[in-house]
Amino acid sequence: MLDCAIIGGGPAGLTAGLYATRGGLENVVMFEKGMPGGQITLSSEIENYPGATAHNLSGMDFMMPWLEQCQRFGLRHEMAEVTRVSHTKGGAFVIHTSDGKTQEAKSVIVGTGSTPKKAGFIGEEAYFGRGVSTCATCDGFFYKGKAVAVIGGGDTALEEALYLAKICTNVTLIHRRGSFRASPNTIKRLKATANIELVLNATVDEVFGDEMGVMGIRVTLEDHSTREINVPGVFVFIGNNVNNQVLRQEDGTFLCDMTPTGEVKVNLKMETSLKGLFATGDMRQDAPKQVVCAASDGAVAALQAIAYVDGH
Repeated sequence: MLDCAIIGGGPAGLTAGLYATRGGLENVVMFEKGMPGGQITLSSEIENYPGATAHNLSGMDFMMPWLEQCQRFGLRHEMAEVTRVSHTKGGAFVIHTSDGKTQEAKSVIVGTGSTPKKAGFIGEEAYFGRGVSTCATCDGFFYKGKAVAVIGGGDTALEEALYLAKICTNVTLIHRRGSFRASPNTIKRLKATANIELVLNATVDEVFGDEMGVMGIRVTLEDHSTREINVPGVFVFIGNNVNNQVLRQEDGTFLCDMTPTGEVKVNLKMETSLKGLFATGDMRQDAPKQVVCAASDGAVAALQAIAYVDGH
């Protein structure tokens, strides 16, 4: 039986693996069907992780040493797709993989993250990472002193537009409706910010550019006319899909308590409502969706998993 099964090989999972193995757990396996690293490997440059800013590393280069460091302390990487985690009456966890095999574990740390929803306009995929982004905190500084566009109408979109307005000359906020699904105070702040232009009841048709990256965005307005907005950066905030499938049971329920939007409910120790099960990173409630925070979650969860295993 495994001391700890770690589901997901992003910053949270890798950090959990490092702390769990270095902390004394001897049989720890990280399940990740592909190469570890997570969404951050798609970033062209890392500027906001302490210690990495001096080297202008790409996301791939930044994450490359993490697995090697973890494996040095005994973490095993199993390239298998976990389809479900279940729990026995005896208190053990069962890890089900797509090849039909199962493994039992005393504790489980889940860090399968979330996936930003795609808006579906032309050029979104082609220019992702080259002008199209889903993280203002990660990529906003690259557009300091420049104009950008933000797509979305919820709290996240408005808050990110306000964040970008502090470092960019102009922010064009494009929303398909005439009203916002955000808190009244956030909407008030948005409308009071001079360098944010609202383009409402508009549909994004296309992001265009060249081999260097994004050059602008085309939208269809309410009167069916077309407008071209010249910007080098486009930020899409229309929500996230939480990758919580591994926690869904055969009867459709979840293994632990979840929020109405599908995030895992945890306390400050990353503990879920089921003892021995921990959730980290973007999949847990109120996640800041930053690499440094995901790594912190992984460390906290691993320390608690060690205590749990030692106590049982």
